[in-house]
Amino acid sequence: MKVVLFCGGQGMRLRGSYQDIPKPMVPIGYRPILWHLMKYYAHHGHKDFILCLGYRADVIKQFFLEYEEAVSNDFVLTAGGKERTLLGSDIDDWTITFVDTGLHTEIGERLRRVRKHLDSEAMFLANYADGLSDLDLNACIDEFASRQQVACLLAVRPPQSYHVASIGDDSNVEDIGPISRSNLWLNGGYFIFRKEIFDYIEPGEDLVYQPFQRLLAQRQLYAHRFDGFWSPMDTFKEKQYLDGLYESGHAPWVPGRGGNL
Repeated sequence: MKVVLFCGGQGMRLRGSYQDIPKPMVPIGYRPILWHLMKYYAHHGHKDFILCLGYRADVIKQFFLEYEEAVSNDFVLTAGGKERTLLGSDIDDWTITFVDTGLHTEIGERLRRVRKHLDSEAMFLANYADGLSDLDLNACIDEFASRQQVACLLAVRPPQSYHVASIGDDSNVEDIGPISRSNLWLNGGYFIFRKEIFDYIEPGEDLVYQPFQRLLAQRQLYAHRFDGFWSPMDTFKEKQYLDGLYESGHAPWVPGRGGNL
């Protein structure tokens, strides 16, 4: 199944430390978050990617044009270092389509601009490319495939550090507690779409604000509720959290290092 990744973001809340690179190229460990996400999809058997590029598209293109497998794979050097034999590979069986979808383009319009690369797909996957999870992806796909709806989003719990207050009409706090105790769910940015999604997107639109409202009106939007690991990377604090998990050797999204991958 093809995977559309929206890679046009500037990552404004991370710009102080990563001024000149697009948000998907902010590193976790020694590879960018985009690579970690693509590895996740590839682990589940989905290796045909369409990258919707925008801000600093050249950085993403150069990363893959100059990709060095030895950085993240074991290898053997012989002949005094003149010959190298890789003992593993990351991307040799990946197909990656690079599409410049504009600098300030809304997400829905970015999706419209890669439609021709999805003509043969009855269903496809999509992602904001700025969050990681240990979701059992194929189980989610199977569940959605059994339903007759156009779109699926991953519904996740808000970060645990927040508290929710219930406030009365007189402004007195009536209750306060962990956000996990509430019935709030966030859009986790992992999507499954049938090709009919394009019937709901008008030129220039965002993905959520207008198209999703049309889906809601026709009961065509399904939420897959997920209580497992999910973390965005919108702030430097969240990047530090993901870096810490990766360096600990227990990153849930990495095959063999935790989670259900």
